[in-house]
Amino acid sequence: MGESIKVSVIIAAYNAEEYLSRCLDSVRAQTLRDIEIICVDDGSTDGTGEILEIYAARDKRIKIVSQENKGAGAARNRGFKEASGRYVIFLDADDFFHKGMLKAAYGSAEKNEAEIVIFRSEEYDSNTKKYIPSRHTIRKEELPPNNPFCYKDMPDCIFTFAVGWAWDKLYRRSFVVRNRLCFQEIRTSNDLCFVYSSLVKAKRIYALDRVLAYHRVTCKDSLSATREKSWDCFYVAMKALKQELEDMGIYSEVERGFLNWAAFFSLWNLDTLTGGSYKKVFLLLKEKCYPEFGMDGRDQGYYRNNEYHDRIREIMGSDYEEYVCRNMVKFRNRALELGNVDKSLSLRIGSAILWVPKRVMEIIRRERVNWRLWKQM
Repeated sequence: MGESIKVSVIIAAYNAEEYLSRCLDSVRAQTLRDIEIICVDDGSTDGTGEILEIYAARDKRIKIVSQENKGAGAARNRGFKEASGRYVIFLDADDFFHKGMLKAAYGSAEKNEAEIVIFRSEEYDSNTKKYIPSRHTIRKEELPPNNPFCYKDMPDCIFTFAVGWAWDKLYRRSFVVRNRLCFQEIRTSNDLCFVYSSLVKAKRIYALDRVLAYHRVTCKDSLSATREKSWDCFYVAMKALKQELEDMGIYSEVERGFLNWAAFFSLWNLDTLTGGSYKKVFLLLKEKCYPEFGMDGRDQGYYRNNEYHDRIREIMGSDYEEYVCRNMVKFRNRALELGNVDKSLSLRIGSAILWVPKRVMEIIRRERVNWRLWKQM
Protein backbone atom coordinates (compact mmCIF):
# COMPACT_ATOMS: atom_id res chain seq x y z
CA MET A 1 0.00 0.00 0.00
CA GLY A 2 2.80 2.40 0.88
CA GLU A 3 4.30 2.22 -2.62
CA SER A 4 0.96 3.12 -4.21
CA ILE A 5 0.82 6.30 -2.11
CA LYS A 6 3.49 8.66 -3.35
CA VAL A 7 3.21 11.34 -0.64
CA SER A 8 1.66 11.52 2.82
CA VAL A 9 0.64 15.07 3.68
CA ILE A 10 0.51 15.54 7.46
CA ILE A 11 -1.50 18.51 8.72
CA ALA A 12 -1.47 19.45 12.41
CA ALA A 13 -4.57 21.50 13.23
CA TYR A 14 -5.50 23.30 16.43
CA ASN A 15 -8.39 25.79 16.49
CA ALA A 16 -7.81 26.45 12.80
CA GLU A 17 -11.38 26.88 11.58
CA GLU A 18 -10.67 30.30 10.05
CA TYR A 19 -7.97 29.04 7.68
CA LEU A 20 -8.37 25.27 7.46
CA SER A 21 -10.59 25.13 4.39
CA ARG A 22 -8.10 26.95 2.19
CA CYS A 23 -5.32 24.69 3.45
CA LEU A 24 -7.30 21.52 2.69
CA ASP A 25 -8.49 22.84 -0.67
CA SER A 26 -4.88 23.47 -1.72
CA VAL A 27 -3.93 19.88 -0.88
CA ARG A 28 -6.97 18.27 -2.48
CA ALA A 29 -6.30 20.26 -5.67
CA GLN A 30 -2.77 18.90 -6.08
CA THR A 31 -2.02 17.62 -9.57
CA LEU A 32 -0.28 14.65 -7.96
CA ARG A 33 -3.28 12.50 -7.07
CA ASP A 34 -1.70 9.44 -5.40
CA ILE A 35 -1.51 10.98 -1.95
CA GLU A 36 -2.99 10.59 1.50
CA ILE A 37 -3.92 13.51 3.72
CA ILE A 38 -3.50 12.84 7.43
CA CYS A 39 -5.13 15.52 9.58
CA VAL A 40 -4.35 15.52 13.28
CA ASP A 41 -6.90 17.46 15.33
CA ASP A 42 -4.83 18.50 18.33
CA GLY A 43 -7.69 18.93 20.79
CA SER A 44 -9.40 21.83 19.01
CA THR A 45 -12.24 23.58 20.80
CA ASP A 46 -13.65 25.48 17.81
CA GLY A 47 -15.13 24.15 14.56
CA THR A 48 -11.94 22.48 13.33
CA GLY A 49 -13.24 18.96 13.96
CA GLU A 50 -16.48 19.59 12.08
CA ILE A 51 -14.61 21.02 9.08
CA LEU A 52 -12.36 17.96 8.98
CA GLU A 53 -15.37 15.63 9.06
CA ILE A 54 -16.98 17.47 6.15
CA TYR A 55 -13.83 17.24 4.05
CA ALA A 56 -13.23 13.58 4.93
CA ALA A 57 -16.73 12.79 3.67
CA ARG A 58 -15.88 14.45 0.36
CA ASP A 59 -12.43 12.92 -0.15
CA LYS A 60 -11.52 9.36 0.83
CA ARG A 61 -7.83 10.30 0.84
CA ILE A 62 -8.36 12.27 4.06
CA LYS A 63 -7.80 10.49 7.37
CA ILE A 64 -8.60 12.18 10.67
CA VAL A 65 -6.66 11.49 13.86
CA SER A 66 -7.83 13.14 17.07
CA GLN A 67 -5.85 13.63 20.27
CA GLU A 68 -5.84 15.75 23.40
CA ASN A 69 -4.05 19.04 22.97
CA LYS A 70 -0.33 18.28 23.10
CA GLY A 71 1.10 20.82 20.67
CA ALA A 72 2.19 20.83 17.05
CA GLY A 73 5.28 18.69 17.65
CA ALA A 74 3.30 15.85 19.18
CA ALA A 75 0.62 16.18 16.49
CA ARG A 76 3.19 15.85 13.70
CA ASN A 77 4.77 12.84 15.37
CA ARG A 78 1.34 11.23 15.69
CA GLY A 79 0.55 11.93 12.06
CA PHE A 80 3.86 10.46 10.91
CA LYS A 81 3.04 7.17 12.64
CA GLU A 82 -0.01 6.90 10.38
CA ALA A 83 1.88 7.76 7.18
CA SER A 84 2.44 5.10 4.52
CA GLY A 85 3.61 7.16 1.54
CA ARG A 86 7.01 6.95 -0.08
CA TYR A 87 7.53 10.60 0.90
CA VAL A 88 6.07 12.81 3.62
CA ILE A 89 5.52 16.51 3.99
CA PHE A 90 4.25 18.51 6.95
CA LEU A 91 1.85 21.42 6.54
CA ASP A 92 0.53 23.91 9.07
CA ALA A 93 -3.22 24.37 8.99
CA ASP A 94 -2.98 28.11 8.26
CA ASP A 95 -0.62 27.69 5.29
CA PHE A 96 -1.30 26.36 1.80
CA PHE A 97 0.42 24.89 -1.27
CA HIS A 98 0.69 25.75 -4.95
CA LYS A 99 -1.40 23.19 -6.83
CA GLY A 100 1.68 21.77 -8.56
CA MET A 101 3.85 21.55 -5.44
CA LEU A 102 3.66 17.83 -4.73
CA LYS A 103 4.15 16.82 -8.35
CA ALA A 104 7.20 19.08 -8.73
CA ALA A 105 8.79 18.07 -5.40
CA TYR A 106 8.05 14.36 -5.85
CA GLY A 107 9.43 14.40 -9.40
CA SER A 108 12.60 16.17 -8.26
CA ALA A 109 13.10 13.68 -5.43
CA GLU A 110 12.72 10.67 -7.70
CA LYS A 111 14.85 12.06 -10.52
CA ASN A 112 17.68 13.09 -8.22
CA GLU A 113 17.39 10.23 -5.69
CA ALA A 114 17.06 12.88 -2.99
CA GLU A 115 16.21 12.23 0.63
CA ILE A 116 15.09 15.84 1.04
CA VAL A 117 13.73 18.30 -1.52
CA ILE A 118 13.61 21.95 -0.45
CA PHE A 119 11.61 24.52 -2.40
CA ARG A 120 10.83 28.21 -2.08
CA SER A 121 7.87 29.81 -0.34
CA GLU A 122 6.26 33.21 -0.11
CA GLU A 123 4.45 34.94 2.72
CA TYR A 124 0.74 35.62 2.49
CA ASP A 125 -0.58 38.60 4.44
CA SER A 126 -3.99 37.70 5.89
CA ASN A 127 -4.93 41.36 6.28
CA THR A 128 -3.97 42.76 2.88
CA LYS A 129 -4.46 39.49 0.94
CA LYS A 130 -1.12 40.13 -0.74
CA TYR A 131 1.79 37.79 -1.44
CA ILE A 132 5.21 38.85 -0.19
CA PRO A 133 8.41 37.48 -1.81
CA SER A 134 10.73 35.71 0.65
CA ARG A 135 14.11 35.37 -1.02
CA HIS A 136 15.69 34.05 2.17
CA THR A 137 13.80 30.74 1.96
CA ILE A 138 16.63 29.48 -0.24
CA ARG A 139 19.80 31.55 -0.29
CA LYS A 140 21.31 30.69 -3.66
CA GLU A 141 24.58 32.43 -2.82
CA GLU A 142 25.20 29.88 -0.06
CA LEU A 143 24.49 26.78 -2.15
CA PRO A 144 27.35 24.67 -3.50
CA PRO A 145 27.75 24.30 -7.28
CA ASN A 146 26.47 20.72 -7.19
CA ASN A 147 22.80 19.85 -6.73
CA PRO A 148 21.99 17.48 -4.97
CA PHE A 149 24.41 18.19 -2.14
CA CYS A 150 25.08 17.34 1.52
CA TYR A 151 26.43 19.20 4.53
CA LYS A 152 30.03 18.30 3.65
CA ASP A 153 29.69 20.46 0.55
CA MET A 154 28.78 23.53 2.65
CA PRO A 155 29.56 23.02 6.37
CA ASP A 156 29.54 26.76 7.11
CA CYS A 157 26.16 27.30 5.44
CA ILE A 158 24.14 24.16 6.13
CA PHE A 159 22.15 25.93 8.87
CA THR A 160 21.61 29.21 7.01
CA PHE A 161 20.94 28.43 3.33
CA ALA A 162 17.30 27.59 4.16
CA VAL A 163 14.84 28.23 6.99
CA GLY A 164 14.36 25.78 9.85
CA TRP A 165 10.70 25.02 9.31
CA ALA A 166 9.38 21.73 7.96
CA TRP A 167 6.59 22.64 5.55
CA ASP A 168 8.82 23.63 2.60
CA LYS A 169 10.65 20.30 2.59
CA LEU A 170 9.63 16.94 1.16
CA TYR A 171 11.17 13.98 3.04
CA ARG A 172 11.66 10.39 1.99
CA ARG A 173 9.81 8.50 4.70
CA SER A 174 12.39 5.71 4.97
CA PHE A 175 15.08 8.36 5.60
CA VAL A 176 13.08 9.78 8.52
CA VAL A 177 12.49 6.31 9.97
CA ARG A 178 16.08 5.19 9.56
CA ASN A 179 17.44 8.27 11.31
CA ARG A 180 14.76 8.24 14.02
CA LEU A 181 13.88 11.85 13.37
CA CYS A 182 11.02 13.28 15.41
CA PHE A 183 9.69 16.64 16.45
CA GLN A 184 10.37 17.97 19.92
CA GLU A 185 7.19 18.17 21.94
CA ILE A 186 7.64 21.77 23.02
CA ARG A 187 5.27 24.65 22.36
CA THR A 188 7.34 26.58 19.77
CA SER A 189 10.52 25.86 17.77
CA ASN A 190 9.45 22.20 17.85
CA ASP A 191 10.53 21.64 14.22
CA LEU A 192 14.00 23.17 14.60
CA CYS A 193 15.89 20.07 15.73
CA PHE A 194 14.02 17.83 13.26
CA VAL A 195 14.84 20.05 10.29
CA TYR A 196 18.47 20.86 11.00
CA SER A 197 19.27 17.32 12.12
CA SER A 198 17.80 16.08 8.85
CA LEU A 199 20.00 18.45 6.85
CA VAL A 200 23.21 17.13 8.37
CA LYS A 201 22.07 13.50 8.17
CA ALA A 202 20.94 13.55 4.54
CA LYS A 203 23.35 12.39 1.85
CA ARG A 204 21.35 13.93 -0.99
CA ILE A 205 19.48 17.25 -0.63
CA TYR A 206 17.95 18.82 -3.71
CA ALA A 207 17.12 22.55 -3.90
CA LEU A 208 14.16 23.27 -6.17
CA ASP A 209 14.20 26.93 -7.17
CA ARG A 210 10.44 27.45 -7.39
CA VAL A 211 7.85 29.09 -5.13
CA LEU A 212 5.52 26.24 -4.18
CA ALA A 213 4.16 27.08 -0.72
CA TYR A 214 2.58 30.06 1.00
CA HIS A 215 3.12 30.91 4.65
CA ARG A 216 0.31 32.89 6.21
CA VAL A 217 1.48 35.79 8.38
CA THR A 218 -0.35 38.30 10.62
CA CYS A 219 -2.41 35.56 12.28
CA LYS A 220 -2.93 36.97 15.77
CA ASP A 221 -3.44 33.58 17.41
CA SER A 222 -0.66 31.62 15.71
CA LEU A 223 2.09 30.14 17.86
CA SER A 224 4.71 32.28 16.16
CA ALA A 225 2.74 35.38 17.13
CA THR A 226 2.40 34.38 20.80
CA ARG A 227 5.94 33.28 21.65
CA GLU A 228 5.87 35.27 24.89
CA LYS A 229 4.16 32.22 26.40
CA SER A 230 7.09 29.98 25.49
CA TRP A 231 9.98 32.40 25.48
CA ASP A 232 12.69 29.81 26.21
CA CYS A 233 11.69 27.09 23.72
CA PHE A 234 14.21 28.35 21.18
CA TYR A 235 17.01 27.74 23.68
CA VAL A 236 15.75 24.23 24.47
CA ALA A 237 15.72 23.46 20.74
CA MET A 238 19.17 24.94 20.14
CA LYS A 239 20.65 22.86 22.97
CA ALA A 240 19.07 19.70 21.59
CA LEU A 241 20.48 20.37 18.13
CA LYS A 242 23.98 21.02 19.48
CA GLN A 243 23.80 17.77 21.46
CA GLU A 244 22.71 15.89 18.33
CA LEU A 245 25.65 17.27 16.36
CA GLU A 246 28.03 16.24 19.15
CA ASP A 247 26.49 12.76 19.33
CA MET A 248 27.00 12.42 15.56
CA GLY A 249 30.66 13.36 16.01
CA ILE A 250 30.48 16.21 13.49
CA TYR A 251 30.16 19.28 15.70
CA SER A 252 33.73 20.42 15.05
CA GLU A 253 33.05 20.27 11.30
CA VAL A 254 29.98 22.48 11.46
CA GLU A 255 30.68 24.54 14.58
CA ARG A 256 31.26 27.83 12.78
CA GLY A 257 28.12 27.43 10.71
CA PHE A 258 26.13 26.43 13.78
CA LEU A 259 27.31 29.39 15.87
CA ASN A 260 26.69 31.87 13.06
CA TRP A 261 23.15 30.55 12.81
CA ALA A 262 22.78 30.49 16.62
CA ALA A 263 23.86 34.13 16.82
CA PHE A 264 21.22 35.17 14.31
CA PHE A 265 18.47 33.01 15.79
CA SER A 266 19.08 34.02 19.40
CA LEU A 267 19.19 37.73 18.58
CA TRP A 268 16.05 37.40 16.45
CA ASN A 269 14.26 35.81 19.40
CA LEU A 270 15.35 38.68 21.65
CA ASP A 271 14.37 41.38 19.18
CA THR A 272 10.91 39.99 18.44
CA LEU A 273 9.72 39.61 22.04
CA THR A 274 8.19 42.22 24.29
CA GLY A 275 7.48 42.91 27.94
CA GLY A 276 8.72 40.57 30.65
CA SER A 277 9.76 37.96 28.10
CA TYR A 278 12.25 40.39 26.61
CA LYS A 279 14.10 40.65 29.90
CA LYS A 280 13.94 36.89 30.46
CA VAL A 281 15.51 36.18 27.08
CA PHE A 282 18.19 38.82 27.62
CA LEU A 283 19.21 37.18 30.89
CA LEU A 284 19.00 33.70 29.33
CA LEU A 285 21.40 34.72 26.57
CA LYS A 286 23.78 36.48 28.94
CA GLU A 287 23.87 33.94 31.75
CA LYS A 288 23.39 30.59 29.98
CA CYS A 289 23.20 30.46 26.21
CA TYR A 290 26.25 32.44 25.12
CA PRO A 291 28.61 31.07 27.82
CA GLU A 292 27.46 27.46 27.25
CA PHE A 293 27.85 27.68 23.48
CA GLY A 294 31.16 29.56 23.70
CA MET A 295 29.78 32.40 21.59
CA ASP A 296 31.15 35.37 23.54
CA GLY A 297 34.88 34.84 23.12
CA ARG A 298 35.09 34.74 19.32
CA ASP A 299 37.21 37.08 17.22
CA GLN A 300 35.36 39.71 15.25
CA GLY A 301 35.92 37.94 11.93
CA TYR A 302 34.41 34.69 13.20
CA TYR A 303 30.85 35.79 12.51
CA ARG A 304 29.87 36.57 8.94
CA ASN A 305 27.92 39.55 10.19
CA ASN A 306 30.00 41.84 12.42
CA GLU A 307 26.81 42.94 14.15
CA TYR A 308 26.50 39.50 15.74
CA HIS A 309 29.93 39.84 17.33
CA ASP A 310 29.25 43.36 18.58
CA ARG A 311 25.81 42.62 20.00
CA ILE A 312 26.90 39.43 21.77
CA ARG A 313 29.77 41.35 23.30
CA GLU A 314 27.41 44.16 24.33
CA ILE A 315 24.96 41.74 25.97
CA MET A 316 27.73 39.98 27.88
CA GLY A 317 29.15 43.29 29.10
CA SER A 318 25.91 45.00 30.15
CA ASP A 319 23.26 44.66 32.78
CA TYR A 320 19.69 44.69 31.54
CA GLU A 321 18.84 48.32 32.31
CA GLU A 322 21.98 49.65 30.67
CA TYR A 323 21.41 47.53 27.59
CA VAL A 324 17.81 48.69 27.14
CA CYS A 325 18.67 52.36 27.59
CA ARG A 326 21.56 52.23 25.19
CA ASN A 327 19.48 50.52 22.54
CA MET A 328 16.53 52.89 23.02
CA VAL A 329 18.79 55.75 22.10
CA LYS A 330 20.29 53.85 19.18
CA PHE A 331 16.84 53.06 17.85
CA ARG A 332 15.60 56.60 18.23
CA ASN A 333 18.64 58.08 16.52
CA ARG A 334 18.36 55.63 13.66
CA ALA A 335 14.67 56.41 13.25
CA LEU A 336 15.45 60.13 13.10
CA GLU A 337 18.11 59.45 10.45
CA LEU A 338 15.60 57.59 8.32
CA GLY A 339 12.88 60.14 8.94
CA ASN A 340 10.42 57.39 9.72
CA VAL A 341 9.63 55.32 12.82
CA ASP A 342 8.43 51.77 12.21
CA LYS A 343 5.37 51.39 14.42
CA SER A 344 5.77 47.70 15.17
CA LEU A 345 9.37 48.16 16.28
CA SER A 346 8.41 51.20 18.33
CA LEU A 347 5.78 49.17 20.12
CA ARG A 348 8.17 46.30 20.77
CA ILE A 349 10.79 48.53 22.32
CA GLY A 350 8.17 50.55 24.16
CA SER A 351 6.71 47.39 25.66
CA ALA A 352 10.12 46.26 26.79
CA ILE A 353 10.77 49.62 28.44
CA LEU A 354 7.69 49.27 30.59
CA TRP A 355 9.37 46.41 32.40
CA VAL A 356 12.60 48.26 33.22
CA PRO A 357 13.03 49.04 36.94
CA LYS A 358 13.12 52.65 38.18
CA ARG A 359 16.89 52.45 38.20
CA VAL A 360 16.73 52.98 34.46
CA MET A 361 15.99 56.65 35.09
CA GLU A 362 19.23 57.03 37.01
CA ILE A 363 21.13 55.53 34.11
CA ILE A 364 19.44 57.89 31.67
CA ARG A 365 20.44 60.88 33.76
CA ARG A 366 23.95 59.55 34.22
CA GLU A 367 24.43 59.12 30.51
CA ARG A 368 22.76 62.51 29.86
CA VAL A 369 20.16 61.16 27.47
CA ASN A 370 17.99 63.94 26.07
CA TRP A 371 14.69 63.90 27.98
CA ARG A 372 12.76 65.02 24.94
CA LEU A 373 13.84 61.89 23.07
CA TRP A 374 12.76 59.78 26.01
CA LYS A 375 9.26 61.31 26.00
CA GLN A 376 8.88 60.79 22.27
CA MET A 377 9.70 57.05 22.32
